[in-house]
Amino acid sequence: MKKARWCLISATALCAGAAILGLTTASADPGTVLKFDTMAPVTGPYVGSANPIRGLNGGGLPWMITAGNGVLKQDGRLVLHVRGLVLANHAPVPPALQGTNPITSFRAIVSCQTISSGSAAVSNVRTDPFPASSEGNADVETAVALPSPCIAPIVFVTSPGGAWFAATGN
Repeated sequence: MKKARWCLISATALCAGAAILGLTTASADPGTVLKFDTMAPVTGPYVGSANPIRGLNGGGLPWMITAGNGVLKQDGRLVLHVRGLVLANHAPVPPALQGTNPITSFRAIVSCQTISSGSAAVSNVRTDPFPASSEGNADVETAVALPSPCIAPIVFVTSPGGAWFAATGN
């Protein structure tokens, strides 16, 4: 009987310790605002300035992307991986530029719907430029100052000037 009681007390203490450790670990993680495994390239009616998204114009030519993924945390930490973000393989892209990335650095812009002075507003926060290869590959781990609240976030990959080439979505 003593052995059974000792096992029950030990198991209870172990579970309580694990629960406390879990709470400590959970509180250290700022939480995920957005995790994404797909990005859509600027194409069709989104090319150029005719149909901006959240105030951001599309790049001046159509693009294509092989893969884009990342995570945005509540504290503004952003991890972004882009593969094969290059100009499209069709007109109006000049043949010599098709399938290439002529931009040496990208930026990321995190766009949130938020509230300003009691009204709905858009807040676009940008990263510093980060290197991009001619094959359209880029990786960045950085942080942005997210507004509070950050509702319906979109992550854009842009030119240094802010024209978007890819955005979260499919």
